[in-house]
Amino acid sequence: MKIISLETFLVAPRWLFCRIETDTGIVGWGEPVVEGRAATVRAAVHEFESLLIGRDPLRIEDLWQVMTKGTFYRGGPVLSSAVAGIDQALWDIAGKYRGAPVHELLGGPVRDRIRMYGWVGGDSPSEVTDAVQRQVDAGLTAIKMNVAGQLPPLASAREIADAVARAEAARAVLGPDRDLAIDFHGRATKATARRLIRALEPVSPMFVEEPLVPEHGHLLGELCRSATVPIATGERLYSRTDFLPVLQAGIAVAQPDLSHAGGISESRRIAVLAETFGVLLAPHCPLGPIALAACLQVDLATPNFLIQEQSLGIHYNVGHDLLDYLVDPAVFTFRDGHLLPPTGPGLGITVDEDAVRRADEIGHDWQSPVWRHADGTHAEW
Repeated sequence: MKIISLETFLVAPRWLFCRIETDTGIVGWGEPVVEGRAATVRAAVHEFESLLIGRDPLRIEDLWQVMTKGTFYRGGPVLSSAVAGIDQALWDIAGKYRGAPVHELLGGPVRDRIRMYGWVGGDSPSEVTDAVQRQVDAGLTAIKMNVAGQLPPLASAREIADAVARAEAARAVLGPDRDLAIDFHGRATKATARRLIRALEPVSPMFVEEPLVPEHGHLLGELCRSATVPIATGERLYSRTDFLPVLQAGIAVAQPDLSHAGGISESRRIAVLAETFGVLLAPHCPLGPIALAACLQVDLATPNFLIQEQSLGIHYNVGHDLLDYLVDPAVFTFRDGHLLPPTGPGLGITVDEDAVRRADEIGHDWQSPVWRHADGTHAEW
């Protein structure tokens, strides 16, 4: 079996899909994207064509090694995301060739269902009570929300109090038996993060996500040692090497993104590395259906898995959602806050190729927002 073609598709609202076809007719799908840099990653994917065309798609590890180490300059979000989507597609092909879901190829399932959480609110959380209630009514047992919108270098007493009030409103709806995760989105400085984490302790967050930007990972140890709330991070880390320092710093939850961190192959290795530190896995996934399907395969075969993010109804997906590009959306049906294991071969989904091709004719140019402080300086989004 040989690879004969590699295609990419810009799919609204902000995704990039790739399609790898073999000479046997087996097709694999992946989702290589950096949000806000989809066109850049698209170019990077096609730079790999000369390494892939004519090669055996079942040599996944060999192809991964060549793609990641075959050039002098390595790593980073663009290259790692391009590799990630290709890697997902190769695993999809391998599963379809062998007539088995990918998690069976990873050693088989260690659990019978996958716990999921949903998002509440947008970039600046408001109307928290009603939004959380809708997620509870939908059967979810955990939600995640941003702690605040734009934060100044040193948050005021009012800004701290407002963030806590929103978390308290969410906890009041959730009660003591459901979980609340709180995302700082890298918006806080170390000083503000320390104050916010301490103030949020009474609402018992499941974890606080990305309290600092990844460039300040060397400061995470101090936060981890001073906080009783579990610290999570990893959506902007792209390899085992990137994760090692934050694991050593004492994080409780690792959050690799399977469309950024080298795909199924590398994220699986990150999970194993995290397990040696007693750290749980909660893959980052505010993306499309292929990325989510890849996450589910890893979740099923990972002993230290905690919970899975998913983007159904997220504020980014207005007008287009991840079920729009599936032949059978029922594969992502929730039951009691969980998804049942997909049983189909490969990634376990059937992509609606006609819908994807139509979407690509329109494309998209989604960009990350640019925020500024009152004095005109750049603010973290």
